[in-house]
Amino acid sequence: MTPATLLAASLATGLAADKESAEVTDWGARAGWLVGLVLFVALVYWLMREGWKWRGTLQGDLPELPSAPDRPGAARLTMSGRYHGSTTAGQWLDRIVAHGLGTRSRAELNLTDAGLVVVRPGAADFFVPAAALREARLDKGIAGKVLTEGGLLVVTWAHGDRLIDSGFRSDHAAEHGEWADAINSMIKTTSTEGAER
Repeated sequence: MTPATLLAASLATGLAADKESAEVTDWGARAGWLVGLVLFVALVYWLMREGWKWRGTLQGDLPELPSAPDRPGAARLTMSGRYHGSTTAGQWLDRIVAHGLGTRSRAELNLTDAGLVVVRPGAADFFVPAAALREARLDKGIAGKVLTEGGLLVVTWAHGDRLIDSGFRSDHAAEHGEWADAINSMIKTTSTEGAER
């Protein structure tokens, strides 16, 4: 070996020895940091929870959700997918949490002559009467969920004195267009029948 090679090998060995970590001796400081981090995470979680409850309190004027009639009629369409939440119509970031509308869940949708039946395992079911339906469209987002263009079926409906947008995503996204057309057709039929009376 040449003297330069020996020198390089000796420097590499020395540097490798220097890279060994020192023994941890200050366990108290590390435990203090860990406890502080856990307390900080717990505080953030508590603040988020309180904010959610406060939003529900502010929306306390929202009436109870209607339940589906005993015999809603034969289903025109059915869909299996996810419910992504509800917002004030036209304000896709103003989430509605009152009466469980803020809870995301699996959903089974049935469109009948009586209206839209939303069955949610693990969350409160709700029903949108046909007379309350205002519009259905394809969109890409609702509070806390953004998808590709047309990846979300958004149904606008009236409840009390509010217009609400509810977002659904089918397990088969190709169904969204058919659903939007069927709901909008049903709305036109309902409004035409109401005008004739």
